Parts: sequence; structure tokens; C-alpha cells
Amino acid sequence: MKYFFPVSGVETYIFIPPLISFIISFFCATGGVSGAFLLLPFQVSILHFTTPAVSATNHLFNVIAIPSGVYRYWKEKRLYYPLTLLITLGTFPGVIIGYFLRISLFRNLKNFKFLVGGVLLFIAIKLLYDLFFPREEASFSPQAPKTYIFNYKVLSFQYGDTTYSLSSPLIIFISLVIGIIGGVYGIGGGAIMAPLLLAFFNISPYVFAGATLFGTFLTSVLGVIIFTLGGHKPDFLLGLLFGLGGLLGLYLGAKFQKKFPQKLIRLILTFILLFISLQYILSFFSS
Repeated sequence: MKYFFPVSGVETYIFIPPLISFIISFFCATGGVSGAFLLLPFQVSILHFTTPAVSATNHLFNVIAIPSGVYRYWKEKRLYYPLTLLITLGTFPGVIIGYFLRISLFRNLKNFKFLVGGVLLFIAIKLLYDLFFPREEASFSPQAPKTYIFNYKVLSFQYGDTTYSLSSPLIIFISLVIGIIGGVYGIGGGAIMAPLLLAFFNISPYVFAGATLFGTFLTSVLGVIIFTLGGHKPDFLLGLLFGLGGLLGLYLGAKFQKKFPQKLIRLILTFILLFISLQYILSFFSS
């Protein structure tokens, strides 16, 4: 028997939300992504939840589900704090800007879908290119990243046999832009930041997964607050059901991440991004 959710107007079987979110979150957790960016099209296209409150509900899913995955990465000493801080400094204000864009410029769902599709397609093409023309990638290391330099100018660290040097302002700026897009989309930004770090900075998912999840959690807390204060409160019951499935999925996904080859993680992210981006872009021209 189907259940009717009065806040969102969704009618579905009660077991569907947690089941879908568990499956999505388990695989997405391996790449440092909560799965909210896949839950949004599911809610819009399958459940027909199309008001701005759908973004707030996605944020609520993150708030409930992500702590289990972050805890697993922290427990295994794979939550890299310097990168987490840089990502959070950018995405946190970005999600506020994204909220105001969501209720104004992108209140029209057609424009909203086209923006999301274009961004995800760009990242997917880069990931696809790297699949056919692979670069040397770091394998899993039981040792935590070793930080050499961390200040307002640069972050330099070693993971395994690879040394990385990142511009701190650049990471913050990119996180800000992604935070804006993520704020519009209702995902906090991590779902875009994770494949971007993999595609353009060649940072291993074994390093950034915990950081992107934690950054997404913090910005999603803010997202729930500002959407609620702005009169677009989430469907709390629907968000709770999604969150409970994601809670278990993210924990198990984080636990088994080290058993996933990096190429498989890249393939998972590429396939998901291509599917969603093409679906949204084609819907823009066909409607």
C-alpha cells in the first residue's frame, strides 16, 4: 500500500526511499559522494517532487546520512583535515549564494536542469578521457597523507609514493563556485568537487573522499536552515527515510572503499555523471 507524503505531495511505497538511497549511497561513498545528486533526479522525475523544497530535502538527506561515512573514514584515519578545511571554506558561503539563485533565477526547473547537466557533462568528459588515456594513479596506502606545508598559499602533502602541491586559494575558489552550484542543486557541492579533484588534480579518492563528504555535511546543515527560513522547508519524513538508507549505505561504502580499485571508482563516477547530465540536457531541448 502506498503512502502519501503531504508536505511534498509524493505518493510511493514506504520502503522505496530508503532502498534507493542505500543502493546509491553505497557506490557513491567510494568516491567521496553522498549520492544526493542522484536522489534529486529520482525525486523530480520518478516521485514528481519539483518545488524548491526538493533541494532542501536533499540537504536533509545529507545531514542524516553523511555522518556515518565520515565516521568510518575518521575511524580509519582517512579524514584528511587540511583538504577538508579548504573545501569547507569555499563551499560554506557558496551554498548560501546558491539558495538565492535557486529561488530566483533557477526557480524555473528547465533552466535548473540545463545548468546542472552542463556542469556534470563537462566533468564526465574529462573523467572519460582519463579512462582512455590513463595517468599514473596512487594505489591505496594504509598510511595517512603526510603534510609538508599547509598555509593560506599552498597545501603540499605526500600520499603513498606521490607528492601533491595545491594552491590553497585556488581550491577555496573552486569550492566556492561548486558550492554555489551545489547550493542550487541541493547537494552541498561534494558531488561535483569529488570528481573534479579526481579529474583535474589527479588526487586519489583514498585521500579526498572523507574531506568531500565532511564538507558536504557542513554545507548541507546550512542548506536545510536557509531553505527552511526562506519558506521552503524540506519534507522531513521523506528526507528521514532517504537518510536512513543513506546512513547504512555510506557507512558500508566507506568501509569497503579501500577494496575498490581507483579505476573502478572513476568508472562509477563517470557513468553516473554521463547518465544524469545527458538526461537533463536533452530534456531542456525537448520540452
